[in-house]
Amino acid sequence: MGIKKNMLKNEKNLSKYAAKDKDAIRLFGSLNKDIRPNYFRDIDRIIYSLSYTRYIDKTQVFSNLQNDHISKRIIHVQLVSKIARTIGRALNLNEDLIEAIALGHDIGHVPFGHLGERILNDISLRYNEGHFMHNVQSVRTLMYLEDNGKGKNLCVQTLDGILCHNGEFIQAEYKPKKKTVEDFLNDYNSCYKDIKYVKKLIPMTMEGCVVRISDIIGYLGRDIEDAVRLGVFDINEIPKSIKKILGDSNRDIVATITQDIINNSLGKGYITMSKDVYKAVSDLKAFNYEHIYDKANSEKEKIKIEKMFNKLFDYLYKVLENKKLDKNNNIYKIYLDHMTDEYKNNTSNARIVIDYISGMTDEFFISEFSKIK
Repeated sequence: MGIKKNMLKNEKNLSKYAAKDKDAIRLFGSLNKDIRPNYFRDIDRIIYSLSYTRYIDKTQVFSNLQNDHISKRIIHVQLVSKIARTIGRALNLNEDLIEAIALGHDIGHVPFGHLGERILNDISLRYNEGHFMHNVQSVRTLMYLEDNGKGKNLCVQTLDGILCHNGEFIQAEYKPKKKTVEDFLNDYNSCYKDIKYVKKLIPMTMEGCVVRISDIIGYLGRDIEDAVRLGVFDINEIPKSIKKILGDSNRDIVATITQDIINNSLGKGYITMSKDVYKAVSDLKAFNYEHIYDKANSEKEKIKIEKMFNKLFDYLYKVLENKKLDKNNNIYKIYLDHMTDEYKNNTSNARIVIDYISGMTDEFFISEFSKIK
């Protein structure tokens, strides 16, 4: 009992707005007793997952590059975790919950980043499987796909933070919304039906709010450094109005926004920025979309990748519809043969292929595609 108390000794110093270990809710019942606090255990369950291992070779923004200094998805996730924990410690929030959400938030990202996500969304809609979004797939992976279809049984607060993390939608204020388990599941299921629903998502904890804004902080400056390193644009192209507020290096951008959030959120039940920093962040995000994200892949590359996704999906779907076509395909050998009967019997073939492809690394995706050419 004394060891468990030691593990939770910092809780007495947490803000009244922080998530407490005693309030953690397991979606599928309690776990065997352990010295580790609930959110601390979630961290372990995420970093030991196979999906976490595959972060290492998933695209952040730029794909197929012979440059070891360009960010992969794993780097972004670690940066978000560090930034969020910095803010969380300064505001006396629960760092364990913050780290769990941050490390798991992009597990559902597909090969070739947001481009692959858009293509898989089109395929999913074509087969009446609902909208595909990486934040939703992250939750699905951790709830239902990991551990051979048994899921990781994480806390609802962790899963909710992952579902609501989407850093593409910047806000002036992030205020948590109280939720029941049913509310969380309704949010999750509604995302499949309405692609606009993701914009309505609000985290149920302050920790979830911190990770959401940290997702933006984590990619804005780093993506600029990667783009400059690749010669995509000149750093001097960043408008002076933005540089005056945030600076023009990743170090300055991260430090400025992080400190501003801490100064403006301390003692409050929500996360916010000053008006000047909020405007500069919004402007820099728009600048990045125009000068980086929209140019990360040429039109020729986009067409090529789209054809690859569709051809691989169509082939794997046919394999499942007619096992005799290729009964030794990896979709059986390394994926489906190891999943629970419940998953195999209650999941459509289209959804199985979507789950399989979305979990691939870029390199494995290319390898699997090359086999059917």
